[in-house]
Amino acid sequence: MSHEVEASDDFETRLKLYEGQRAAVARAGKDPVNAPMIRHWCEAMGDTNPAYSGPDATAPPTMLQVWTMSGLSGHTGRAHAYEELLGLLDEAGYTSVVATDCEQEYLQPLRPGDEITFDSVIESVSERKTTKLGTGYFVTTRMDIRVGTDLAGTHRFRILKYAPIRQAGQSGPRKKLARPRPVVNRDNAAFWEGIQRHSLPIQRCTGCGTLRHPWLPGCNACGGLGWDTVEASGEGTVYSYVVMHHPPFPAFDPPYAVGLIELAEGVRMIGNVVGVPYDKVRIGLPVRLEFQEYDEGLVLPVWRTQEAQRIQEVVA
Repeated sequence: MSHEVEASDDFETRLKLYEGQRAAVARAGKDPVNAPMIRHWCEAMGDTNPAYSGPDATAPPTMLQVWTMSGLSGHTGRAHAYEELLGLLDEAGYTSVVATDCEQEYLQPLRPGDEITFDSVIESVSERKTTKLGTGYFVTTRMDIRVGTDLAGTHRFRILKYAPIRQAGQSGPRKKLARPRPVVNRDNAAFWEGIQRHSLPIQRCTGCGTLRHPWLPGCNACGGLGWDTVEASGEGTVYSYVVMHHPPFPAFDPPYAVGLIELAEGVRMIGNVVGVPYDKVRIGLPVRLEFQEYDEGLVLPVWRTQEAQRIQEVVA
């Protein structure tokens, strides 16, 4: 089949036929809900809520998808309809994919010992859309998670299968696109206002004093809704990191390192690690906050290695 992007009404009709088809039926979670996994999750998230430990513990609601994950060995059986749909899009030239968002609904708490099963359905395939990444289709799947016959929660996951801009018929050198803007809402607006002023505010609960990041409407530790801010010192270390190689988004230049930075204040946040080659980034590497300005007035916090900063200061 030609690799040119197919955009006919017939093609979209074929895609719509997959709506409502099952991607997985009554699969079982590989492990029961269990205390060690809950502990690992809470340690990674810095969540000290007492509801997640002890004899009456529940699992954090946001762990909903954890109990359905297949791991490296995968689940038995295959999601034929979903694979066929993605294959059809690949053949038509929509060869790139990016996860766009997910939604979760929590209907009952999960507790250690619960055995879960889940079903997955292709809920919708959008009409052809044009985005900054390219032209393609949004595919949404819905997973229903159950304990016995009771519905415990629902997880919707949406991807964009798209043809990169160069594949979509663009001639000449590829124009570098504007960097994606952060999603600003009423819960995090004060954070982004601080970044614009080259300040890094950390949210602090006025009830118990717990610092938190990312910004939330309520405190994970005590549930309080009141908060104020403290300004971060700018010192931190690389707690974990990944090196991004693929996909090559038009606004980015891979490979580059993205770090989970543990601030001196104890909270963690994600940002690019700069001032050292991507393959030299290591866990425990000391870094310091900088603010980098991008196109159209966008300001983002990045983390420069302290050694690179000292060299920069000497040269300056």
